[in-house]
Amino acid sequence: MKTAIKLLSGVAFEAKSGSGHTIIMDGAAESGGQNHGARPMEMLLMGLGGCSAYDVVSILRKSRQDITDIALEIEAKRAETDPKIFTSIHLHFKIFGQNISKNIVERAINLSAEKYCSASIMLGKSAQITHDYEIFNPAT
Repeated sequence: MKTAIKLLSGVAFEAKSGSGHTIIMDGAAESGGQNHGARPMEMLLMGLGGCSAYDVVSILRKSRQDITDIALEIEAKRAETDPKIFTSIHLHFKIFGQNISKNIVERAINLSAEKYCSASIMLGKSAQITHDYEIFNPAT
């Protein structure tokens, strides 16, 4: 896996993934940024979210759960002093669908957190990661 980072201006960077996709990252205004993109630490949380959501959706589908949508909200706290690592991260899953099994959702989230999501396992070395979920059965 590779990525390339290129300075655009100030503290804004273009990141290009090995698969050819690009994103813009920028620092906060107090650090010389101009809000041209997400902060690098926000990108870490987005990566965690994408990794976790991918796993949960895959596991639920393999478990024949009739999911129609998933939303994931992540909230994190960072240390007060440098290096300002994440100290706690909470993932809140919102699962939408018909006849969704609570036990299968719990199993999917736990498997992602403990076995499949590399981002979660790496970040879990320095931060306390917690999860919860809600299941929504939209009216048909």
